[in-house]
Amino acid sequence: MTAVETREVARDEADIRLDRWFKRHYPGLSHGRLEKLLRTGQVRVDGGRVKAGERLRPGQAIRVPPLGEAATPKPRLRPPVSAHDAKDLRARVLFEDKDVIVIDKPAGLAVQGGSKTSRHLDGMLEALADKGGERPRLVHRLDKDTSGVLVLACSAAAANRLGKAFRGRQVNKLYWALVVGEHERDQGRIDLALAKKAGARGERMERDGDGQAAVTDFAVIDRVGRQAAWLALRPRTGRTHQLRVHCAAIGTPILGDGKYGGGAAFLSGVPSKALHLHARAIELPRRGGGVVGVTAPLPGHMAETWKLFGFDANDTNDPFAEVIF
Repeated sequence: MTAVETREVARDEADIRLDRWFKRHYPGLSHGRLEKLLRTGQVRVDGGRVKAGERLRPGQAIRVPPLGEAATPKPRLRPPVSAHDAKDLRARVLFEDKDVIVIDKPAGLAVQGGSKTSRHLDGMLEALADKGGERPRLVHRLDKDTSGVLVLACSAAAANRLGKAFRGRQVNKLYWALVVGEHERDQGRIDLALAKKAGARGERMERDGDGQAAVTDFAVIDRVGRQAAWLALRPRTGRTHQLRVHCAAIGTPILGDGKYGGGAAFLSGVPSKALHLHARAIELPRRGGGVVGVTAPLPGHMAETWKLFGFDANDTNDPFAEVIF
């Protein structure tokens, strides 16, 4: 590209961030170079200066200066999805329509890759591609060791709508967790700001009065004497590791969460040492009105623990009266 271009924002790109728009259309343009182009006014929207996080509207005109060949490299080829992974992923579809696919993510599978993660959900989404070959898109995340409902968008337009719904807190999420220790209150709210901090063992989230607001509602569904409690959790914000940090902060870490609970996060007599946190249900607004509610069954290790303590894994108790089962 050797001349100035003017590109129009498409209808299905409504509400997308400007930096994400450039990542989509000019994948070789680094974020640092884009920031410099914005600071110097070489990139403009409707003739005005904007920032990288500016959200776009259909029909807006984006001025794109000459970027050179380096800004449009050949796309990286994704490794093929194994037949086993493809079959397993398709079997995990809980709900599907023209806009969304909701799957039951297994514990232990990372949602996205990293320097030490080659096997991840994002690398398997071709298995759920439509007849035209369009693969679904991630619109939110779950921790690697957290199981349960995960929403995928079937198109860019659906991803924009769902992203807006998540940011606008129009999506209700319900988690189940088994926490270690005595939970004195039956119901309440945890309001503790969080911030990401570096430590000897890598980054972790910590309580920080100057951090980002983080709020979680909780309700006790059942107890194991003073040993443990089965909690329903509803995050009202979406911070990294929010539920894990909040439960540990009030003295009842989630079973298996050694990262935030240390040795106190384990119980003798419970065979599984895996994290006992499950995204149980989600309620989404639908295009054209109404909502859809989707529920995921407990993963194997949690189902075994529920059986051990005599809990009902099919319980449909709705402690917050806002999540649809």
